[in-house]
Amino acid sequence: MTVLQAIILGVVQGLTELLPISSSAHLFLIPWFCNWNVPNSFDVALHAGTLLAIGLFFFKDWLQLLKGAYKQTIKKEKNPDGRMFWYLVFATIPGGCIGFILDKYCEDILTKPVIIAIMLIVMGILLYVVDKKAKNNTKYEDMTFKQTFLIGLSQALAFIPGVSRSGITMTTGRALGVERESAARYSFMLSAPIVLAATLYKLKEFTFDLPFIIGVFTSFLVGVLVIKFLLNYLKKGDFKWFAIYRVVVGVFVLLWAILR
Repeated sequence: MTVLQAIILGVVQGLTELLPISSSAHLFLIPWFCNWNVPNSFDVALHAGTLLAIGLFFFKDWLQLLKGAYKQTIKKEKNPDGRMFWYLVFATIPGGCIGFILDKYCEDILTKPVIIAIMLIVMGILLYVVDKKAKNNTKYEDMTFKQTFLIGLSQALAFIPGVSRSGITMTTGRALGVERESAARYSFMLSAPIVLAATLYKLKEFTFDLPFIIGVFTSFLVGVLVIKFLLNYLKKGDFKWFAIYRVVVGVFVLLWAILR
């Protein structure tokens, strides 16, 4: 694997992991189009880069959550940060367990270009329809256990390439009446524990060479910029253009797979 390939995939990961357009689909399709030989563990390594971006961007938020959890658990002082910390914990468990099973036993079936293309299209349409019809009833700090748990449960589908972790969690959040920016913020926070677990699980397979280091750093740098962009954009914008992009790419991949 070359340094240039690592940079390209790092940029792709930074863009597509945090936007609702599926990083796993892009990280599979680009090597497929270009006939690149990319180790499977490199995908997880690039996710570690965006995990660092989330950790840095929301560093103060994570500190507040940990302080809140300490006060609520040890000192028995109820507070919004402690409540949200435990919401995140409980929301991570079902999605992580189901996703692990899908990833372990269905990976060969799910990583088919036609399957990926169909999921890009279906989720693009679903994202557009749900976002257009959804109400803006709930802000991040006011989310309930039911909302956070259902969003976390939806994460399990993210292990199907083409679905998108941020895409499915933001779509579910919007369906439950969560504001766009709040849905995106919670989606980013929710992704951290599962990505961290996957990184630790695959750590022994990593090859710490120059392409690896450059790829991870690139995904980290682009990831920070994308988080800032998306949170600002969603204050007034919607998910329409992301939905259109998904459908266009899905149709192209579907036609390419059939003709190929």
